[in-house]
Amino acid sequence: MTDLIPTEHELHAYVDDRLTPARRVEVEAWLTAHPDQAARIEAWRQDARRLRAALAGFSDLPPNPHLELAPLRQRLARRRRQRLASAAVLVLALGLGGFGGWQARESTLFAGLLPMADAVQAHKLFAQTAQLDIAAKDPAQLQAWLGRHFARVGQLPDLSSYGLQPVGARLLANEDGPAALLVFQDAGGQRISLFLRSPGAHYGQMPSGQRVDGQLEARYWSHGAYNFALVSAADDSRGEPVRQALGLSL
Repeated sequence: MTDLIPTEHELHAYVDDRLTPARRVEVEAWLTAHPDQAARIEAWRQDARRLRAALAGFSDLPPNPHLELAPLRQRLARRRRQRLASAAVLVLALGLGGFGGWQARESTLFAGLLPMADAVQAHKLFAQTAQLDIAAKDPAQLQAWLGRHFARVGQLPDLSSYGLQPVGARLLANEDGPAALLVFQDAGGQRISLFLRSPGAHYGQMPSGQRVDGQLEARYWSHGAYNFALVSAADDSRGEPVRQALGLSL
């Protein structure tokens, strides 16, 4: 089974029976390992069956590309997201009023463009849970897993001098392809994570920087073919030396 997560387009193609046989087997295996996603896809399949039944009497009509199921689902999803975003902006503008409302609107619209915001979100969702694709306490095992998915990445440094040992990793995806979250932990249970992905449309090769997000701090940089972010507790003094160790190795 391939570890590559299917894209949204591939999931729609799976429901519409438009995948190649080999890729269909891979997607089915991935869905078996992710029952929450399988339930979502089954709901799509049920919608498709009901729609086909409702349109059964129109089979002699010429094909209309505007009525294909996958584009219809995607347009509906975009409209739902736009309505929710508009409602959130309106509430903020009414609540804060005047200039303050427009400032809130600006913050809402550009929040998704913060450097490596996906790294912070991935840490919040997965770093403290058991939802990792691989449990790897051996650094060599984690390095081998990383090399299978990111061919141009360097060598993970030994972080034991900082009291950190590998916990595991999870393969993720964004608009530009695969991404990964590597999790490390100290003897007291404190965890930090390393996130990497290919440069994206909004942020290509990035200068080194850092920002605080609540109780977390993200230190980000670009090296070689990838963008990286180290996410740790904002009060963890190991953040910067660990970032330097990773930046020199990867």
